[in-house]
Amino acid sequence: MDFLYEYGLFLAKALTLVVAIVVVLSSMVALAHKQKHGKGQLEILSLSEQLKDITHYARSVLLDKAAMKQLAKQQKKENKQLKKSNDTSNKPRLFVVEFKGSMDAHEVERLREEITAILCVAEKQDEVLVRLESGGGVVHGYGLAASQLQRIKDKGLTLTVAVDKVAASGGYMMACVADKLLASQFAYIGSIGVIAQMPNFNKLLKKNDIDFEQHTAGDFKRTLTMFGENTDAGREKFRQELEDIHHLFKDFVHSQRQSLDIEKVATGEYWPGVKAKELGLIDEIMTSDDYVLQAYPEREIYSVKYSLKKNFAERMGMSFASVAERTVMRLWGQSRSWFS
Repeated sequence: MDFLYEYGLFLAKALTLVVAIVVVLSSMVALAHKQKHGKGQLEILSLSEQLKDITHYARSVLLDKAAMKQLAKQQKKENKQLKKSNDTSNKPRLFVVEFKGSMDAHEVERLREEITAILCVAEKQDEVLVRLESGGGVVHGYGLAASQLQRIKDKGLTLTVAVDKVAASGGYMMACVADKLLASQFAYIGSIGVIAQMPNFNKLLKKNDIDFEQHTAGDFKRTLTMFGENTDAGREKFRQELEDIHHLFKDFVHSQRQSLDIEKVATGEYWPGVKAKELGLIDEIMTSDDYVLQAYPEREIYSVKYSLKKNFAERMGMSFASVAERTVMRLWGQSRSWFS
């Protein structure tokens, strides 16, 4: 009996603690949704300085003292010459932006701010490198993202896009805007196609004697529905809308890469980088890291990143979530010890 009493007491304490944590977390999440986001923060970091520090550290480890002394003299001499000629002020810059797109392409809001910041300070000799990674998503989201990249070209700047992993569907719609499109050997490229799918529960509703009503004005205000009975006319209209979007997609890609055999590649397929180069989908096999190193030290290289500040409730919510996770793990450890 003592065992059962102690065990029941332990479970009661654990349950009370978990419930309390859940209540607090729910309150914090609700408060976070009610509060407005604060303004975002723009971060500009010198990648040139980072590369300089890496180079210096590697040399300090690998070179002997005599070689380091000789190298220091040589660098000092080069720095004096640069100051005299004032070359540093006219050095072209490479701005590096990262875009990792999700299905709804909400990252385009950050991309918009980053590009605006660059365009405010960039000069004609400068270049923008976009490290792009996306398997595609909603048409309107990625259409806007591609338009954001077009802003760079419209200002007369060189736009380079590097794909290390994947640029498919809407991701390729963005990538093809580039003046120069790079990809690693095994990056997935292409998927110039359109897809849409939805379940239909109409038979299940009928089986359970559940009526569903939907009223529209206009023959094709709604083509397919999840709960109503779909018609052949609605299906045909839906397929026609997909074909129309596909044609717009193909026309856009062909307008950016006119030498491309668009009918050959616009089948919805995707290819690794090496095959994509053969098909003309990309210009060169190269990773973004290699491209940055290739630009150094001829260009001053800067990383540009825009991030949203988290409000107090969101920060506290994350803190409570961390505490909750540790507490649950501790309780789990105690319960295992109890039964050992």
